[in-house]
Amino acid sequence: MTEDKLDDLADQLMAEASGMAAGNGGKKADDNNSQHKDKNLNLILDIPLKVTVELGRTKMPVSELLNLTQGSVIELNKLAGEPMEVYVNDKLIARGEAVVVNEKFGVRLTDIISPAERVEQLR
Repeated sequence: MTEDKLDDLADQLMAEASGMAAGNGGKKADDNNSQHKDKNLNLILDIPLKVTVELGRTKMPVSELLNLTQGSVIELNKLAGEPMEVYVNDKLIARGEAVVVNEKFGVRLTDIISPAERVEQLR
């Protein structure tokens, strides 16, 4: 996707986010316009995205890294119970808490970044 197309998409998303913030949900009265938006949205539904959930971060010298063994504990920059951050393509979109569902880890979203803030991150 070219830089101009990305800018146009960001502008369109910003306009829709502004409409949502204004309370009308970004909806138009015209059904044809709604169908056109659905068709445009369908064009991007198959684009793969990188989703990352960050528990915390730390910095350590290579010597410490090489000394890690099974059972080593790495101290992170967050406290226990602090929300984890959810990134899509390295952009923060939500925060949540760790949960276990059917013996697998998951994230329950507790705070979603507003559409306007997410679009601003694109710029």
